Order: sequence, then structure tokens, then C-alpha cells
Amino acid sequence: MPDLHDTQPSRSYYYQPRDQGPPAPPRFLFWGVILIFILVVAGIAGVVIGFREILKPAQQQRIIDQLPFMSALRRPTPAGGVFPTLVVAADDGGALALLDMPLDIAAPAATEPAAAVTPTKPQPTPAPPTETPQPAILDEPTPTAAIEQTTETASEPVVEPGASAATRIAAAAPSNTLPSAARISGVRHQQQTWNNCGPATITMALSYYGWQQDQAYAGSRLKPNREDKNVSPQELADFVAEETFVKAIVRMGGTLELLKRLVNEGFPVIIETGAMFEAYDWIGHYRVVIAYDDSLELFYFFDSFLGVGAAAQGVATSYAQVDSDWQAFNRTFIVVYEPQRETLLRALLDTHWDERDAAQFAFDAAQAEARRQPQNAFAWLNMGTSLVALDRHEEAAVAFDQANRTGNLPWRIFWYQFGIFEAYFAVGRYDDVLSLARINQNNSSELEETYYWQGRVREAQGNRAQAESLYRRALAYNPNYDDARDALENLN
Repeated sequence: MPDLHDTQPSRSYYYQPRDQGPPAPPRFLFWGVILIFILVVAGIAGVVIGFREILKPAQQQRIIDQLPFMSALRRPTPAGGVFPTLVVAADDGGALALLDMPLDIAAPAATEPAAAVTPTKPQPTPAPPTETPQPAILDEPTPTAAIEQTTETASEPVVEPGASAATRIAAAAPSNTLPSAARISGVRHQQQTWNNCGPATITMALSYYGWQQDQAYAGSRLKPNREDKNVSPQELADFVAEETFVKAIVRMGGTLELLKRLVNEGFPVIIETGAMFEAYDWIGHYRVVIAYDDSLELFYFFDSFLGVGAAAQGVATSYAQVDSDWQAFNRTFIVVYEPQRETLLRALLDTHWDERDAAQFAFDAAQAEARRQPQNAFAWLNMGTSLVALDRHEEAAVAFDQANRTGNLPWRIFWYQFGIFEAYFAVGRYDDVLSLARINQNNSSELEETYYWQGRVREAQGNRAQAESLYRRALAYNPNYDDARDALENLN
């Protein structure tokens, strides 16, 4: 038998390494990829931070117009699109007491008729054209500025803008002679530039009287900082008094019937409303009323954002929608008028001519709405605003608390309305004033009013240095802000 050991092939024992795949990449390439990744992440973060924190809203909007997806980088708005609820103790008893408060809560400020509204500065003397633009108001409306009326009877008078005050009063006096439709012609539309609703709208109203300047002129005086989010109705009225030969009056508590009477008599009237344009959150917005039509139950507006409507007849809006949008601002309105027509305007406004009477009327309307709809935040807000105008700050604070407690106020609401700041400050609720200011500033820093009220609190607390700094910051945003200037002068 053969020797198996001898017949088996010999074995070689040696080390054979396992298959380890391709060689490892160079170390510099590995760290290079990591570095590129870090730079990309840092770049994206830088773009987001720069877009949100460095660019002004107008600059952001220009980018979004070209790259719509960039809208996702905007600072997020408050949850639910509503103003955050302040932590306040429930006071259902106080709120119910407001609903039961007698309607005659305030006597008129004086028994004599209210004095005529006069400009805060002497009227300028007309000057020949120069290279520097000058305010220009013609003595009479342009030839196209006329009131078109539609009546159901041929006997209805058509009153021209140049008619005497006596003629106008006689035509307006009977309550049942309001025509079924009327229109003001001669208002020149202005399509607003960025964040320029107030200046554009007051320019439109003034154009009826021959005003030749544009919205840029008004904007340069009303809001030197183009990012300023709010031009108040009183600021618009002061601009009219200081820059033109006509006047303006601001009142709250308007009615649809009153709007019709003003249009019928050829008074350009501006209303302050809430609006929700497509792709936008709720925002405050001014509009010029130019016509109404009872048969269709429509008002027509020249709107600085939406334009002039079909056939340039005005943006048509139903009576119900107008009243709903107008409620957000306590139905505040501005009438622009010639001095020689003041007597007629007094007759048309009736109890609304006196500011306190108008505030009382507004309170009555808001109180009735709050009774019908206890969760209507605007009804409570309007009660508070009216009570502030009547110097009833304690009751106003209760109304504002209830408005806030509903959780239904739009998050921008206190960009435009500051009665809540005044009420809380007057009753010593300084922490709540500061909370309101911080919430506003988190959403927009360009609100000079919030710095003013912070300054008032710091001054009341004895911190004069911080108060001065806040007043100066308010003036840095708006050098024309009289309240902040007066506070700073009084402080020093």
C-alpha cells in the first residue's frame, strides 16, 4: 500500500491577507468634504439670518417678488395669526358690568357748540412755482370734480361743490331726501408704493381739491422712515392742516348712513378698515369712499392697493362687508373739507361733530354688539377705545382685557391702535404695557409708539436715563412724532 503521506501534495503554510477593498481616500479629501458641508450649512444659516434680521421688509419683498419661495424665510408670525393672550386675571364681573353700564356714561365736554376745527399752523400763502415742490391746493375743485346723483324722483336736488353752505344745509336737512345713489368725480387714484397706504390715500382725497403733489411728498412728511408700519388718522388730519388750504376732521363711531350723506354732499371721506388681501395676513388699510348704490347695496372705493375697480368706477364692496371691515377700527373716518363748508359739515355730522359725543356714540354701538356677540373681540376693543377717548381708563382696561382674552385679535392689531397702552399705563399696569411693547417689537421694530410707551413706563418708575433713551429711539424712527418730542422736552 502506498504511503499516503508521501503521495499527498505538499502544503505551503504562509500568511495571505484578507481582501480589504480599495485603498482609503486621502485624509485631506475627507476633511475637505466635511469643511464644504459645514460651509454650506453656515451659508444657508447666514442667508436665513441675513434675510430675516438684516434686510428691511421692503427689501425682503423685492426678493420675494423675484423668488417667491423666499417667503418661507420670513420671520414666523404668531401662532394662529392672533395676538398672544396676555396673562391677566379673569374679571367676568367687570366685563358684565360694562355690558350693563348706562349708555349716558359721559356728559358732553361743554354745553356750547364745539369750536370750529382750525389748522394747527397758519395757512400758507400761495406762491409762484419754484424749483422746490410746493403744496398746491386750488381754490375750487377741478372742473371734473362733481357729484353725480341717482334718485328715484326727478325733484331730488343736485348740489354742486361750489354751492353755498346755506343751499347745502337746506338740501341735506330732510332725513328722507338722501338719493338712492351718488358718486364723487374728480378723485385721482394713487397706486401705493411699498408700505405707503396712508400717504397714498390722503393724496387721493386731497386730489379732489386740486392737490398736485403725489404720495411720495406726503410720505416724506408723514413717515420719514418708509418702514414705519402706522400712520394714524390724526397724523393724516394734521398733515392736511399743516400742508394744505383745506381741513380734515377725525371721528370714531361712523355709520353707513353717514358715509352716504358725506358722499352725497361731495365730501371725500376716508375710512380705516381691516383687510386680508390674497397671500397676506390681516392688516390695517385706508380707503377713499367715492360712491354708493342702494339698489345694489354697494359702496365704491378708490383703493391704493386694489386699484380703481371695473371700468374705473371704484372697487365695489357690499354694505355688510364694509361695516364688518370698518368695525376693526371702531368705524373711524376722516373727512377732508374746505373751510367755507364747515357749517354744512357740522350739520351732516350732527352729534359726531363733537369728539366726546362721537366717542359716546361709538361706545353705545360697541356695547350693543358685545351684548349680541360676547366673543366678538372687536366689539370689546372698540368699547375700550371709546372709553379711553372719554377718559374712563379703568373701565377701558377691563374692556381691553376682555378683547384680548377672546384670543381673536389679529396679531398686527396693536401696530395701529394704542388706546390699550394708554389705559394700562393710566391704571398703573406697567408690566402689561411693557409686555405689549415687547410683543409688537418682536414682530416689527419700526413702531415708534411702542418705544414711546416704554419710555413713559420707565419715566414713571424713576428711570430717567432709560426713558430718555427710549424717547430718542422713538424719534429716531419718526422725527415728527410730537408725543415723544414733548415727553423728551418735559423730561429734560
